[in-house]
Amino acid sequence: MHGTPIIVPVTHQQRSGRQLSQSSDTKQFDAHTIDRAGATEGAVDLEDMVLRLAPRLAYFAGVARTEHVTRAAQEMRVPQSTLSRAMVRLEQDLGVDLFARRGRTVSLTHAGRTFHASVERALAEIERAADEVRADADPATGKVAFGFLHTLGAETVPGLLQAFRAEHPRVRFSLVQNYGEAMLERLRAGELDLCLTSPVPDAPDLVARRLDEQKLRLVVPADHRLAARKRVRLAEAADETFVTLEPGYGMRRITDDLCKEAGFKPRIAFEGEEAETLRGLVAAGLGVALLPPPAVPRPGVVELTVTAPRAAREIGVAWLDGHPDTPPVAAFKKFLLSRRGRLLHD
Repeated sequence: MHGTPIIVPVTHQQRSGRQLSQSSDTKQFDAHTIDRAGATEGAVDLEDMVLRLAPRLAYFAGVARTEHVTRAAQEMRVPQSTLSRAMVRLEQDLGVDLFARRGRTVSLTHAGRTFHASVERALAEIERAADEVRADADPATGKVAFGFLHTLGAETVPGLLQAFRAEHPRVRFSLVQNYGEAMLERLRAGELDLCLTSPVPDAPDLVARRLDEQKLRLVVPADHRLAARKRVRLAEAADETFVTLEPGYGMRRITDDLCKEAGFKPRIAFEGEEAETLRGLVAAGLGVALLPPPAVPRPGVVELTVTAPRAAREIGVAWLDGHPDTPPVAAFKKFLLSRRGRLLHD
């Protein structure tokens, strides 16, 4: 409705000053003429035009389809006088004749046909959008926009979805993998309903609930001086070169904080976006890394338990405060909260 078809009809056919024929069906409809001076005085503000036109488009389409004001009013269950006034005001706003009168019937002018084609497309798009949002909110078949960390994508999230779909087999998901800050931005933008993230955010516009904790490991090359150990204090890696995730990732913040707590600032040689890429860099002897456990053991590396400081990350679910939930979103949120303490282990 914001496109050119709303404006283009003005150039097709200027309204004349004559009154239209006075049939019984269209007497009130025909009793008005266009104030051409008002219609042509200056440029019409598009937004104001749309606001005025929008409520009358369905009425116009009904009259155009039936070519009969009384019949259209009956089909749409509105008073004929209301429909007639709406058509007069529509023609006034556009500055063109949309209808020609022939006795008790009306027919579209050339401008009317041009306008009608665009109106039907616009109404069809509105109907499609209404169907889509109703379908997304359907308790049985609706859709959940769910975000999660890359490191949870191999095992944790597939397991969660499998368990949830056992009770809700037809609910659909739009899945988004990203780092924490990016997911929170999409949450705030309304693009996500829920997200699994770490660290658990503390922000006034978000609601977040801790679900589980995941221990982190110091990953070293298989031929590293510490590789024969099972446990290590993080301070023992103070002189090592680190490979880490990029700034903005939750694991990067956790790595920086843990190293600071251990008494050093890590020397970073490589920054990446994927934990498994970092494991590959470690296997190649390019550094060490603090990472969550892998879904599948990676050859060429050894994963050491960190005894001090306590190395773990909290994983939680977050959503926008005050944002209304559709039934499928509410059901999935309830399911996630029920997994508190066993998100990673079942």
